[in-house]
Amino acid sequence: MDGAQNVKERAALFSIVASALLTAAKIFAGLLSGSLALLSEAGHNLADTGITIITYFAVRAAGKPADEEHNYGHAKIETLAALIETGFLFALAIAILVEAVRRLAIGQTEINANLLAFGVLIVSIGVDISRSHLLSRVAHETKSDALAADLVHFASDMVGSFVALLGLIAARFGYPQGDALAALTVALVISIAGYKLGRRAVDTLIDAAPKGLAASLRRIAGNVPGVIAIDSLRLRPAGANVFGDLVISVPRTLPQEKVAAITDEVGAAVAAAHPGVALTVATTPVAADNESVLERVLLIAAKRHAPVHHVIVQQVAGRTSLSFDVEVDGRMPLGEAHAIASRLEADARKELGPGIEVETHIEPLEPRELSGRDAPTNVRDAIAAALAESAAGGIVEVHNVRVRETPEGLIVNYHCRADPRLSVGEVHHAVDELERRMKADFPAILRIVGHAEPLR
Repeated sequence: MDGAQNVKERAALFSIVASALLTAAKIFAGLLSGSLALLSEAGHNLADTGITIITYFAVRAAGKPADEEHNYGHAKIETLAALIETGFLFALAIAILVEAVRRLAIGQTEINANLLAFGVLIVSIGVDISRSHLLSRVAHETKSDALAADLVHFASDMVGSFVALLGLIAARFGYPQGDALAALTVALVISIAGYKLGRRAVDTLIDAAPKGLAASLRRIAGNVPGVIAIDSLRLRPAGANVFGDLVISVPRTLPQEKVAAITDEVGAAVAAAHPGVALTVATTPVAADNESVLERVLLIAAKRHAPVHHVIVQQVAGRTSLSFDVEVDGRMPLGEAHAIASRLEADARKELGPGIEVETHIEPLEPRELSGRDAPTNVRDAIAAALAESAAGGIVEVHNVRVRETPEGLIVNYHCRADPRLSVGEVHHAVDELERRMKADFPAILRIVGHAEPLR
């Protein structure tokens, strides 16, 4: 048993003992004095004794962990107990009302406002103050519906005892009808307490979210970077906790790991502001207003698991023209490769509009791993010298040249430097030109990879 559960059970047991003792004292004093207000309070305490017994067992049952049949736990047992308590309160209020009206109608005035009756009511008020303070603290700390219901009872007991005390004082000073009027006031107090308690219990049972919580959660989630909008939010209270489902919109171009990080950040922000709220966060990928055509094409390709590059977008006579290279296994039959390219073209037209012109170039990839070894030193030196001599277009300081022999041909890797003020496009063009010259001079080169670095 955890600490909070133990505290709730001890508080419920204290309520049972206090209610039972006060009930016995008020019944005895009420019968001796004939005070309807005092007997009404005795009846109120008698109902409370039964209610607190229900509360004790409800608190114990609600403390059970979640299981396969009760995925959200058993906390609503406390709420059901609170609803039962509401029924007791209304029944008691009606009984007191009927008896008070009857006494006023027949003019019954035999009230013995003795010291015992005064003493019982004064002690009762003191006990109610003490246990109300205790239950207020425990109910707030544990967020227990059942203990909160008991708190409402005891607060109404305190008010009722005070009103009954005023009725006895009125009877003592020659106004016996004051006792019946005090009983009517007690009935009103009980009815108000029952209404507040019942409304809270019903709200919980019909899954009414705590007031203002939904707006707060929407604001918290909306402030997390990457969240475009809050699509939906559903909450259901269960005892001290609130469970919910939150759906947020995120940019569809984000990688999965970034989307997962956003959902984690939303969960952490909610937990920090509302520790009792447990949200399941789901995401809906949406197109952002600032998405470029390139981003949209790359997203289409990623969904098809088909790498693309050299994406070119043109505006020709008011019509968009799109072209890109599709990378496929070089051993794949043309018919299969063409089907992949056609699906990408259809997806692009669906995404960008039927009036768009789409052209694809199928480019073979070599998926096999090639065995290799370092080329002879004279071959490496010749290629390195040719690279340094042929470098142009801002390419300088060719270095770290590596040449490997494979069954398919030579693989050349090298580093070079370029003016950092040049654009990526300008540097890429210079590297491509160097590659073409090298392949013309060394037909054995299968692949040449140049890595450009800023000139220091």
